[in-house]
Amino acid sequence: MQFSIPPDHPSLAGHFPGRPVVPGVLLLERVLAAIEAEHGATGALRLPQVKFLRPLLPGQVARIELDRPGAARWRFRVLGEDGTALASGEVAAA
Repeated sequence: MQFSIPPDHPSLAGHFPGRPVVPGVLLLERVLAAIEAEHGATGALRLPQVKFLRPLLPGQVARIELDRPGAARWRFRVLGEDGTALASGEVAAA
């Protein structure tokens, strides 16, 4: 799944003034949407491990890669346009 956060997104005004960076919570929101798009509604989830490695800037394109190692567990990577890892982690059923 490919996505971009527009420069006028409301969360960017305070994150960080003068040099906006897409908040990690928006990346996680897109990861959860990708999981639900592929696997349907998931119910309650937890995030046992998440690492934010590099910032995503407004307007930049990123993509999400999912791996499903178990019935109720997913590994994810958020990659920049050039393939650089921006975030990674695991999502599991609660």
